[in-house]
Amino acid sequence: MQVDTAAKRLLFHTVRVDTVLADGSLGSGTAFVIEHPHPKGRARFVVTNRHLVEGVQRGALVFTLAQDGQPAIGQRFQIDIEQFPQAWFLHPDESVDLALVPLRPLLEAAEARGAQLYVQAIDTRHIPSAAECTAFDALEEVLFVGYPSGVWDQFNALPILRRGSTATAAELDFEGRPEFLIDAAVYPGSSGSPVFVRRGNLSQEAPWFVGVVAAVFFREEASRLVPLPVPASQGGTVLGSEMIDLGLVIKASAVRALIDAYLRRWLD
Repeated sequence: MQVDTAAKRLLFHTVRVDTVLADGSLGSGTAFVIEHPHPKGRARFVVTNRHLVEGVQRGALVFTLAQDGQPAIGQRFQIDIEQFPQAWFLHPDESVDLALVPLRPLLEAAEARGAQLYVQAIDTRHIPSAAECTAFDALEEVLFVGYPSGVWDQFNALPILRRGSTATAAELDFEGRPEFLIDAAVYPGSSGSPVFVRRGNLSQEAPWFVGVVAAVFFREEASRLVPLPVPASQGGTVLGSEMIDLGLVIKASAVRALIDAYLRRWLD
């Protein structure tokens, strides 16, 4: 596959997260690679939800290998991270469900084993500004990429592309927080999926990066709706509840704030 369109690049923004939880159950989720400029250059990070890394006994990130500057389709490389929860930098606001780890040490670990990883980073320049967000309509098509219920194309080692629509206006902060809702099928494993709004032709122009899937709304037996983190465990649906296809998305501005907090701590 020649990765020569914005749509194809969507397949290589993500990294699969495989975990063993404290109770011994297996979990999976989604992370993505993002690149951000700073006064000393540009830095790349792997970003996911903090609820995917906290309380984890063991964890690994699964990448695609590179060959001659292109992805070696179907050839994956797993990086096991010791003390998985401690490796992540958490958003300083505990209510924001985001965490990151620098990409460079992961690339170096792979190179030490003779492997080159293929990554396509989301550029923070594709995060819409507040002024650009005002141009969004109340109803916009959204695209998101990940591993719902752990499903992926195992043969080709590729994630699943999905689509939906905004369910609340992305321009506004849902319930006063930097979040919005999407009308889409969000399942365990979708946690950490990057969310995009199309702009122009996907064969040429990269879509807006607008946020990260973090939670899904459940209808409880008493008919009360509650947003809960998308569980990492494959058996993690909430007993007596049903998902209603409303996903909670943390705005991309919070991802940029997380990166800025990390850079202030480690580059100052």
